[in-house]
Amino acid sequence: MSDHGARPPIPPFFRPSAHLMAAAPSFDSGSSKGSDKSGGLLPSQKMLKGIISGGITGGIEVCITFPTEYVKTQLQLDEKSGHLKQFNGPIDCVKKTVKSHGIGGLYRGLSVLIYGSIPKSGVRFGAFEELKKRNQDANGNLSVQNRLLCGLGAGVAEAIFAVTPMETIKVKFIHDQTSANPKFRGFFHGVREIIRQDGIRGTYKGLTATMMKQGSNQAIRFYVMESMKEQYRKQTGKDNKAPVPILMTGLFGIIAGAASVFGNTPLDVVKTRMQGLESAKYKNTLHCAMTIMRNEGPRAFYKGTVPRLSRVCLDVAITFMIYDELMKAINMVWKTD
Repeated sequence: MSDHGARPPIPPFFRPSAHLMAAAPSFDSGSSKGSDKSGGLLPSQKMLKGIISGGITGGIEVCITFPTEYVKTQLQLDEKSGHLKQFNGPIDCVKKTVKSHGIGGLYRGLSVLIYGSIPKSGVRFGAFEELKKRNQDANGNLSVQNRLLCGLGAGVAEAIFAVTPMETIKVKFIHDQTSANPKFRGFFHGVREIIRQDGIRGTYKGLTATMMKQGSNQAIRFYVMESMKEQYRKQTGKDNKAPVPILMTGLFGIIAGAASVFGNTPLDVVKTRMQGLESAKYKNTLHCAMTIMRNEGPRAFYKGTVPRLSRVCLDVAITFMIYDELMKAINMVWKTD
């Protein structure tokens, strides 16, 4: 007979093994202070800081650069085939827009881009910070291959979770506002109409082109930024985690932006056509590219390059300058290293 005061033995398969106990996260009061450890799929503190700083950065940046985005989109939608050409370049587009609608005409559709830019920038920088943390070496550096892959991953993440649906809505909204009889009475009315007509799936038209565009964009930009920052620190003899002066960050951003424009403007043109109001005439991304080539020639793939170059260089420079300064400020009160 067993003694009532004795506990039965625990079966072996219920006993936690030594390696599982070692892998279990610690919740001691002192262990979490200043740490940036995350288990499994939980976001790290660096990722959260990247999302917050990136979101704020996106909202500020879009308010500064929207007019060039508007002109770029107008030129790309101004197709040669089947329609009378409205604009003879970016300057003509600005003049005609201001003449017809005033200075405020260059900001039509701004609300759409603000609603999209905050989550887009947050996802982009949050994903990059997380991927960088998981792939950097003991000194905090990324290899050449990992710089490209982390940037690519950040671009694909923002394409799926933010860019594709918001860009589709943005392009349709701008296209509608420039038509003879606009149907959308505002952002939320436009979103309801677009979803009612095309469904949620309709907002993901051009996903492949957008993933290719955003993935290549961020792969190029983060590669250039990380490489130039590393070289700057080496030349100045600074620690590899030392902050880079804001003006140098802006200069590196201009170079990174220019590199990304020349690298993927054709993808941007295809993406814009796939997300316009007349996207139904294209079967898929490849069919869209072939139709543009057949009807308009290879030069059409670089339509809007001039306004896009000015916009992107300014955009990337401002984005990285604001983001780096915000991260410096956040790191002063929220330490993770």
